Amino acid sequence: MRNLRNIQYEQWRPSAQFEGRPFTAATWDLANDSVLCTFGPTESNALIELVRVQTKAKSQEFTLITSWDAPCPNPELACDQVLSLHYFGDSLTACLVLAGGDIVVIREEPMPGEDRIEIVGSVDAGITAARWSPDEELLAITTKADTVVFMSRSFEGITDVAMTAEDLKASNHVSVGWGKKETQFQGKGAKALRDPTMPEKIDEGVLSPNDDSRASISWRGDGAYLAISTIEGRSRRLIRVYSREGVLDSVSEPVGGLEGALSWRPAGNLIAGIQRLENQIDVVFFERNGLRHGQFSLRLTSEQMQLPKQHITLSWNSNSTVLAVIMADCTQLWTMGNYHWYLKQEMKTSQSGLLPTSPLVWHPEKPLRLITAAPDHIDGVEYVFTTARSSTAPPHDFGVVAVIDGQTIKITPFKTANIPPPMALHELSAQSNAMDVAFNADASLIAVLHQDGISVFEFKGVEAASDSPTLAGRVNVVKTGQENSVYQQICFAENDDVLTLHLNGSNPTLKRFGFDEDRNGRMEEVPSGPSPSSIIRSLSSFCQNGSSHPFVQGNTGDLHSLAFGEPSLAHCNFPIYLPWVDIVPHGDDHIAFGMSINGSLYADSRLLVKNCTSFLTTPAHLIFTTTTHMIKFVHITNVNDLEVPPDDPEKDERCRSVERGARLVTAMPTSLSLVLQMPRGNLETIFPRAMVLAGIRKLVDEKNYRRAFTHCRTQRVDMNILYDHAPESFLANVALFIDQVKKITFIDLFLSSLREEDVTQIMYKETRVTADLETDIHTANGNNGVVPQETGLIRSSKVNKICDAVLEVLKTRTATNLQNIVTANVCKSPPALDDGLLVVAQLMKTDEAMADKAVEHICFLADVNKLYDNALGLYDLDLTLLVAQQS
Repeated sequence: MRNLRNIQYEQWRPSAQFEGRPFTAATWDLANDSVLCTFGPTESNALIELVRVQTKAKSQEFTLITSWDAPCPNPELACDQVLSLHYFGDSLTACLVLAGGDIVVIREEPMPGEDRIEIVGSVDAGITAARWSPDEELLAITTKADTVVFMSRSFEGITDVAMTAEDLKASNHVSVGWGKKETQFQGKGAKALRDPTMPEKIDEGVLSPNDDSRASISWRGDGAYLAISTIEGRSRRLIRVYSREGVLDSVSEPVGGLEGALSWRPAGNLIAGIQRLENQIDVVFFERNGLRHGQFSLRLTSEQMQLPKQHITLSWNSNSTVLAVIMADCTQLWTMGNYHWYLKQEMKTSQSGLLPTSPLVWHPEKPLRLITAAPDHIDGVEYVFTTARSSTAPPHDFGVVAVIDGQTIKITPFKTANIPPPMALHELSAQSNAMDVAFNADASLIAVLHQDGISVFEFKGVEAASDSPTLAGRVNVVKTGQENSVYQQICFAENDDVLTLHLNGSNPTLKRFGFDEDRNGRMEEVPSGPSPSSIIRSLSSFCQNGSSHPFVQGNTGDLHSLAFGEPSLAHCNFPIYLPWVDIVPHGDDHIAFGMSINGSLYADSRLLVKNCTSFLTTPAHLIFTTTTHMIKFVHITNVNDLEVPPDDPEKDERCRSVERGARLVTAMPTSLSLVLQMPRGNLETIFPRAMVLAGIRKLVDEKNYRRAFTHCRTQRVDMNILYDHAPESFLANVALFIDQVKKITFIDLFLSSLREEDVTQIMYKETRVTADLETDIHTANGNNGVVPQETGLIRSSKVNKICDAVLEVLKTRTATNLQNIVTANVCKSPPALDDGLLVVAQLMKTDEAMADKAVEHICFLADVNKLYDNALGLYDLDLTLLVAQQS
């Protein structure tokens, strides 16, 4: 149920010093938090320049590390080519592997006796691919002589393995071997008799006509194995799996149309490749043993299929959550949940295209940060997983969640339809692949930001969840001609205007769009209002008084309101930039809650916890999950008074254990429920005790006894809380309670559940008692539900007090509430059996049928032998006989 949201985009173009020189490779420099890149070589100039690129403040710095001439030793190549660029942060050393066969090491700080630039090895036959292992201890190289060379970190040869046709015998895959079809028996029932373990069609592994004959290498995340994709015998594309010792482990089964793209999922369970069919392109998956294990189709147009340079490459991110599919005209980011593949983001590629050898490089430590390299620029992008949810503030807490899947936006209001993904109650279609989605304050409007502009859908039936949202407005993006013009985020503002965060050049700007006066579906740009001076990183909104209030966050954690006439949010600033932010109105002020990438949860500038995995807010609670697999509730009060509960789910209602890896999706305080998503993708709706009790207390304070009683009944909460939470208020409104509950059996259930203990001091002790609230609670709820001790030696019974109050109300309702009158007498402490029997005796004189029902009910509630003795004590033989008949 999560989408990818762009929180950072920057583009580096060569400075004047390097103008006219093409980028040829790029990688991450973790030691300096920068990008390392190379310029050259080209056919006209064999010079290679190693350059460090980084952004400081608002300026970009290109620092030349070193340069050297690299004439190609292979006469078959017009110029040399950088196949691999890797930087070792621990030794400040860069390693370049060139197609001509040279392996070059550049030392930024050479030791005495070491050269700054050194060719540490050379392959005479030439190199086709190279890749360092994840632990940076092994370098795997494939050569034009069809060999695999393994080298250590010190560039000593470990083993040299030849790739031959004999490798096909390494894996004995299932082969039908039935001969020609016309020789087979095709009689009646042949299909039913076919072995279900045998595939209907056996692939011959025909080579794709679009194959560029390249070799590819990909390591498993733990570095124990690597996969190599090459063409065998000019007739078949083959994936070989080797151990890090150079021992062949397996080869892939024949797959027709398999191309050179290869990426092993770091988690280790899947090897991704590309299969080109006649009318579609699939991403196919292999297991380590070489057998196929599923696939999904890329959603390409016929024009994209026919692009002349449509050579696709694949790349998994470091934590195996996102698969990047790099094509000639765009880069797509895919995620998987519940065995469904979602297209979450698409980045358009400039006309120059990306580099053929390292078009996209994921950050090794920040899983959702990447760079894409083109000959004339490098783009740096960072994403975060976010949940696009509607407001959690009653009465608009419909629990609507939007999930992006390419051009489709899946909409589900969980308050009325708990539909598990990948299904959804409604599906919206955008003009192009969506990038971001937002809801207005009451979830009646949904704004979708896509590649071609903005579409706004009206959700009229959000409460009933019956009618599908319809298109209400649209605005197309005017192309500026700048390749670094990017729309990143969208949110709603007041008056249902739409705000977008737009990066034009290197300057983030805000654009505001609104409906015209006729609201005929057309949108027009309107003044954007105040704009902060800092660099904007995030755009969002919070809901207050039924209206959306937009705000932005700068790159240092500073918050700024964008609403006209809105008070400043300067006091809510964070100490650092936080990708996830919620602002909650509290009294006349606001509290900002935010979470960092490493799991630190802040309230304004105060650090609450360091192990948060997801969070959301309601008007009453801050709710978050932790790495210890707990879900916790913090009562919203003043920032300094916020209390995080301990890990004690057995004693504290504010803490509850959840399944490992569970994350919050949305909360619906009105229905007292919370939706969680598990790592495998399935959803669970729970009713946390903290939300349930808070909801019941709120309903009792509002004198909405009907709903409070219903929640107690369905959630198995002790009925005594209806009285104990606010005793004086309840006694003053017993008639209202009876009128609201109405049903006789429900009133009986309440009366029979009464006991002397104060449950607000034992089972449901109020965890939200602060200094500023104590006075109000004592005043409104009778000393916070504590029944005061009466003077003297005798303490009045709580149960008797409630029963007497009920009897006082029901004395004029004998015809409709006779059963309740009997119950109220019997449920007293001690039971007022005589009073109950007198009611029956009175009915015997007026309505024998009702008297029979009454005596049957009283005998059900109390021991018939005691009732018989009490009836004798009343000297009413007719009543005694009536009771005796029930024994």
